[in-house]
Amino acid sequence: MSVLSVVVPAYNEEQMLLKAAAAIAGVLKENAIEYEIVFVDDGSADGTWAQIQKAAEADTLIHGVRFSRNFGKEAAIFAGLGAATGDCVAVMDCDLQHPPQTLIEMYRLWEQGFEVIEAVKKSRGKESLFHRLCAKAFYLLMSDASSVDMTRASDFKLLDRRAVSVLLEMPEQGAFFRALSFWIGFRQVSVEFDVQEREAGVSKWSTRSLIRYALVNIASYSSKPLLVSTWTGVICLLAGLALGIQTLVRYLTGNAVAGFTTVILLILIMGSLVMINLGIIGYYIARIYEEVKGRPRYIISQKF
Repeated sequence: MSVLSVVVPAYNEEQMLLKAAAAIAGVLKENAIEYEIVFVDDGSADGTWAQIQKAAEADTLIHGVRFSRNFGKEAAIFAGLGAATGDCVAVMDCDLQHPPQTLIEMYRLWEQGFEVIEAVKKSRGKESLFHRLCAKAFYLLMSDASSVDMTRASDFKLLDRRAVSVLLEMPEQGAFFRALSFWIGFRQVSVEFDVQEREAGVSKWSTRSLIRYALVNIASYSSKPLLVSTWTGVICLLAGLALGIQTLVRYLTGNAVAGFTTVILLILIMGSLVMINLGIIGYYIARIYEEVKGRPRYIISQKF
């Protein structure tokens, strides 16, 4: 019988981990699905690892991977994919906002021959207006930069073993799981789910972390921001030509205005655009620097 591996990244999820383990295992047992659950402790500062060990004592089909420090969710996902041994592998959050019941629908679609099953958000649950607007802006930006519709996307996916093997063979350090799982192709389908309310603990995604997440993954997956330099250069050229023609006409008609206001404003605008473009280019150079060093995505300190 086919085995479903469930990869669950966990960062400071001491309060939710046992609930997540029980909920996931319970749903899979009820539907007679052979399973294993791989929890990845992403360098938590609380008792997450102790809770993983406790869950494993109660269920021998639960395994744990512990990082030497916090390497981020993307690294935790890929570490879990590498540790999983099932015929298909699902990735979901530890806070149970990804409902375990959806795993059954995803698994049945995999049995029908689909190789990448993505769970998309039907609703986002309860969020503050500010966080909702920031999240919407983030996903629109990600969608435009990656050419993938990310407006309802999530890391809640189920992949066939072939798809998992392809992802693990990719050598890039800054891998973006959510977009790469779409990019690899294979036979894909999506299912909808309602985001559940967190029962305990707090969300690890602040507005600041969303912005950082967006910058890192846009640079990792897309080169479109580099086109900003080209387009701002074209806009500045057109604006400069228009202003030059206007100045020449005023000079020839004897209506030239004395003063340096226009010159000062132009210098400030041009200087700002140059610095912004240098910042974008510099960020990409930094990402290249990180890649060429060839450091591992993560370091595992314990595993069972």
